[in-house]
Amino acid sequence: MARKAEAPAPRRLIVAITGASGAIFGIRALELLKKQLVETHLIVSPSALRTIEEETDRSAAQVRKLASVVHSYKDIGASMSSGSFRTLGMLVVPCSIKTLSGIANSYDDNLVVRAADVCLKERRRVVLMLRETPLHLGHIELIERVTRYGATVMPPVPDFARQPKTIGDIVDQAVTRALAEFELG
Repeated sequence: MARKAEAPAPRRLIVAITGASGAIFGIRALELLKKQLVETHLIVSPSALRTIEEETDRSAAQVRKLASVVHSYKDIGASMSSGSFRTLGMLVVPCSIKTLSGIANSYDDNLVVRAADVCLKERRRVVLMLRETPLHLGHIELIERVTRYGATVMPPVPDFARQPKTIGDIVDQAVTRALAEFELG
C-alpha cells in the first residue's frame, strides 16, 4: 500500500536572536517575515536583550511585537521542543559562538539549542548567521560539526558587488539571502 504524502510544512519559522553583535539582522528578519505573513516563533537570549539595547534604537518589547509568538529562552518544554511542531526550520540571527557550541554539542539547556537540535533531528533547515570573528581552530571545528549535522553556517558577509549604499542595504542583503534558504524572501 502506498504511503500517504505528508502535508507541506506550514509557513512557520523559528527565529532566535542570540547575544552576538548584530541584533539588527534578527530584527530585520522579523520585519521581513511579518510582511510575508510567515508565522514566527521568537526566542531571545538574555545576552541578546542587552545587545538589542546597546546596538539598536529598539526596546525588547518592540522586538517581541514583531513576532507571531514569543517563547521563553529557558522553556525547554515549549511547543517547538517536539518534532511534531512542524516548521520550515530555524534561523539563528545573529548566532553567538556560545550558541554554535551548544548546537554542535547538543547541549540542550535552553530553548534556542533545543529547538535547533529538534530541527536537525527532523532534517529541517537550520541557518546560523554566525557573527564572531576572528575564528580560532575550536570555532572552525564547531562550524564543521554543525555543518555535518545538517546546519548551514552563513555569516552576514556584505555583497559589495551589489554596491550597497547604507548599512540598511547590507543588512537587507544578508537577511534576504538567509531567508532564501527557507524559500522565503
